[in-house]
Order: sequence, then structure tokens, then C-alpha cells
Amino acid sequence: METRMLPVGIEDFVEMRTDNFYYVDKTSFMTTLLRNRGKASLFTRPRRFGKTLTMSMLKAFFEIDRNHEELFTGLEIAEEIALCAEHMNRYPVIFLTLKSVEAEDFAGALARIGVQIANECGRLSFLAQSSGGAPRDLRDFEALLMRTATPQQLEDSLRTLTRLLEAHYGQKVVLLIDEYDVPLDKAFHKGYYDKMISFMRLFLGEALKTNEALKFAVVTGCLRISRESIFTGLNNIRTNTITSKLHSEHFGFTDSEVRKMLDEYNLSSSYGDLRAWYNGYRFGDSDVYCPWDIINHASELLANPNIRPRCYWNNTSSNNMVQLFIDKADDTTRNEIEDLIAGKSVAKVITENLTYGELDDTIDNLWSVLFLTGYLTRTQDPMGLQSEPVNLVIPNLEIREIFIEKIRKWFMERLNNARIQEDLCRLYRALLDGDCETIEEVLHDQLRATISYFDNYENYYHGFLTGLLLGGAWSLKSNRESGDGRSDLILVASDGSAGIVIEIKHAKKAEDIPVMCELALAQIDKKRYQDAFLVNRVKQIRVYGITFWKKTCGVIAAPVIDTRGG
Repeated sequence: METRMLPVGIEDFVEMRTDNFYYVDKTSFMTTLLRNRGKASLFTRPRRFGKTLTMSMLKAFFEIDRNHEELFTGLEIAEEIALCAEHMNRYPVIFLTLKSVEAEDFAGALARIGVQIANECGRLSFLAQSSGGAPRDLRDFEALLMRTATPQQLEDSLRTLTRLLEAHYGQKVVLLIDEYDVPLDKAFHKGYYDKMISFMRLFLGEALKTNEALKFAVVTGCLRISRESIFTGLNNIRTNTITSKLHSEHFGFTDSEVRKMLDEYNLSSSYGDLRAWYNGYRFGDSDVYCPWDIINHASELLANPNIRPRCYWNNTSSNNMVQLFIDKADDTTRNEIEDLIAGKSVAKVITENLTYGELDDTIDNLWSVLFLTGYLTRTQDPMGLQSEPVNLVIPNLEIREIFIEKIRKWFMERLNNARIQEDLCRLYRALLDGDCETIEEVLHDQLRATISYFDNYENYYHGFLTGLLLGGAWSLKSNRESGDGRSDLILVASDGSAGIVIEIKHAKKAEDIPVMCELALAQIDKKRYQDAFLVNRVKQIRVYGITFWKKTCGVIAAPVIDTRGG
């Protein structure tokens, strides 16, 4: 049997099934949807959990004038014979994705929405010659198709299309809107949210509210639609979020689905790594993996069996929500972030019906956003009442890396603060003078002011000290070959007059700090790290052993090495 290709970047169901890509069967989604749907159904999930592929699957299943029965052969939905006979390829379909609607201002965003509408009109271009459509609708359709539509025509475009399709086929329409909230997210971060929310209230509200041409609609996004902000008066929308048990296994890969995929490609030995890096999301009562990560890493493993897991989710769009969260973090929040990175949980009350305008009103709202968008998940504890706290954790190693990366960036930005610059000058002067007491004082202040995590040990403190010293005027080299090994940090004064060698250790308990400092100095001497300066004619060499334990440290120095006598 020919091995199927892994669908890296493939989000079209027809392409996936036609071109023999590996497909994880999620067609039971339609069985559950049709037996539990409302007039409009909203599904909110984090990005890269298969929302677009699911919508593409719905389009292939429902779209009239298509014969897609073969695409579903062998899949779970094919076993529902009566359901398929009633619904498969029976409805006109409008499929609109808003995931690419990103612009610096409202006019640009509106133009991008116009492009998406025009593309769908192009797919439905036969409507221009349809005899059943009202003259006004046909005029509006022509304007939408040619991208000359007014804002008012764009606002009513979905209703226009549903009316024309119903008139042409004599059948009510299925409306699919993918990533509805991307334009709102971009508008929120770019400063034109009020204009965008006013447009979306009419654009979506008019299509879903009292629209007689509509059979039903399915809408996806990351955050829940607030009825007050968009669908005022719309009472027939059914919302399915990451806390809902219904459809909990339909977005994301279950453990058994991941094992089955790995078995097919002879990658079962990598199961442990993939589980640690990409599992951990709790949707309803199901534990799921991020599909984007699994497919990308499995594909790379086929090319290089020794490749280690890495972040894929991080690079698919911005991490603005994490940045907002970090910007609002006070001392209490920073301590909670430390607990999360260390593998602990924090208890927070989750609000699911926030509007974008409320996201950064309080740090409590941002905790909810991080949960709803996949940066945090809940433990396996059962969900209580909405007013009860939920135990939140970082789902896996990938998201942990995102937190660490953003926290380091936040810390580096703090170095621009005038007081930080003053402390940095004190630190460099103390390093040059052999003033261990001042070095400890400055480092203590910085450790207390920033975020740390304690299970990466020396690696974290190495990064912490590197980030701090990079803000100065000296040349800094990290893990550079020197003598008989690699020293942790080497600094050289800009005029070449002085050099500093630092070896970093991590103590398991506070009382070990002095001993570990001595071991650091002994390592420098044994490995002759200071030899790096001899060829550069550095006049004075300072050598330090620095040991960290949680948010404190110890510093000792060896006697200064003066090379001028030689």
C-alpha cells in the first residue's frame, strides 16, 4: 500500500481526499452537528486546531450540484446512510474565511473583506445570469463581484448572496463563516476596533437574524461572539466552546489518533516527545493534541529521525495576547507565571463571553483570554459553576517555550528604563573593581523584579545574566571556546584594557551557594578559560564564580590577574 503524504499546510478537504493525503477522520462532526444544530452554531477553538479544514469538509458535504460521495467513502459519516441521503450535496453553500483580513486601518480591512466577498462571488458567478434574482440583488452582486461595492453593499452582502442562491435553486442556504473574529482581533490591536465592530454587527447580524433564505449557519473563531457587541437580538445561536462536552473530540487529535498516525509512518518511538510537547489541551471531557504541531513534526521526522521537537504553533500568527498579559503583570502575576512555568497550576475564574473591547480592561480578563486561545488549559478537574475558579496550567512544553520567550523579551525591554541603566553601570563597575557585594546586590534586585523559572537551572540563569549584560557597552561572548573548554561568559572592555570571565552554577539549596561558587572558580582555573585574553593583550583579567538559587545568588572572585608585568 502506498504511503499517504502528510498534509502539511493543507486545509482543503477535497484536496486532502483527492490527492491521497493522510486524513484523521472527523466526519462524525457532521452527525453531531445535524442532530444538535441551531439556526446558527458558533465553534470557538484556538488557532491551528482544524477549524478551516472542518469548514471545508462541511462545504464538500452540503454543497449542491456536487457529487462528493466518493470523498466520504470509508469515513464515519458514510455509515449514516439516512443522514447522507437527506443532506449530502443538497444545499447551496456560501463559504467565507476571514483569516486573511489584516490591515493597518479600517479602510484597508474593509478592502480585504471586499476581496474575500468578491472571491466567493466569483465562485458563484452564475448568479449574475440567474433569472430568479431581484434586480436590486443582481446589481449589488455585480458590484460585489467587481470590487466596486459601497460599505453598505458589503454590510448586506451575505444576505444578498443567500437571497440570490435561494431564488436560483429554490432551496435555503447553508452559510459557513470561518475565523469570524480575526478582523476584530486585528482592529483591536491596530486601534480601529469601534469601526470594525460596527461593521461586523451589520455584516454578520443581518445574515443570521430573520434571514428567511438561510437554512443554517456555522461560524468559527477563537473567542466567543458577544451577543451584545455583534448579534443584538439574535437568540438562536448555539455556542460550543473549549469547555463544552459536545464536539469535544472533533477539533484536535486524540491520543489514539496520534498513535495511529505514528504507527502508519513507523514513528512510534517519537510518541513520548510528541506527547510532552504537543498534548495537554483539555476540550470538554477530551484530551487533545494540536494537529498543526503533530503533522509538522511528523513530517520533519520522516526527513530527519533525529530532529528534536520545536515550536510550530508560535510562528503561525502573532502572540499579542501574551504580550498584553505580560505588560499588565504586577508582582503577584509574575509570581503566578513563575508557578505556571515551573509546572504548577493557578486558580482563576474564567469568563467566556468577553468582547474584544474588554480584553485588557483587567488582568483577570486576560487570564480568561489565555485560556480560551490555547495558551493555558485546565486540569482534569471537573468544571464547576461559571463563578468558580478553574485550575489553569500551561498545556505542554511548546507553550511553555512561548511564555519563556515572551518573558525574556519583556525583561530585555525593561533594560531601557533609566534605573535599570543605572544598575547596569553599577554592575559593570563592580565587575571591573572586584566588588562582589555590589554585584550580588544588583543581581538580587534584578532577580526580584523579573520572572524566573526553576527547572531549567543553569540554562535559565545563564540566559538571565546574558540578557542583563548585553545591555552594556562591553563585548560579550557566551559559551565561547577558551583554554580547554567553553566558558559561560567572557566580557571584554571596548578599549581592550580589561577582561572578565564568569562561570555560572545553580545550587539545589541556599547553603550550597558558597561551595558552588568555589567549584565555579576551580573550573575556570582547571580549564584555563582566562587564556582567551592572553592573545589579545588584555591588561587586567577578573574571574568570577556566580551561583544562583531561586531569586538569590552568591558571588566570589579570584585575585585579579595583571598581565602588564609580563
